[in-house]
Amino acid sequence: MSRPVLLHNPRCSKSREALALLQEKGVEFEVREYLKDPLSRDELHQLAEKLGAPVKDWTRTNEDEYKQLNSGSTDDATLIAAMADTPKLMQRPILISGDRAAVGRPVEQILEILS
Repeated sequence: MSRPVLLHNPRCSKSREALALLQEKGVEFEVREYLKDPLSRDELHQLAEKLGAPVKDWTRTNEDEYKQLNSGSTDDATLIAAMADTPKLMQRPILISGDRAAVGRPVEQILEILS
């Protein structure tokens, strides 16, 4: 089984908390700085399936780029395309483990998918 992957933004305090929590728990994981190495549309579609939540639930709706999307009518495909083009629209941190993923808000939620 592959190691979990933390979608991480080192400038985000919640993301740094998640990184520290995983290290503290002795979890072996990989870090992907998604702002430097953005997820493709295909990867974002896979992430949506693993999260099992509407894309809007893990979109940073307070960002100006989101507000420019005419947010009242944004469907999953539109949001995924926007995230692929503007990765900062993705909520963080997110841990991916196998066929599951969790948004770390609160950060302890990422531990729930590790088993």
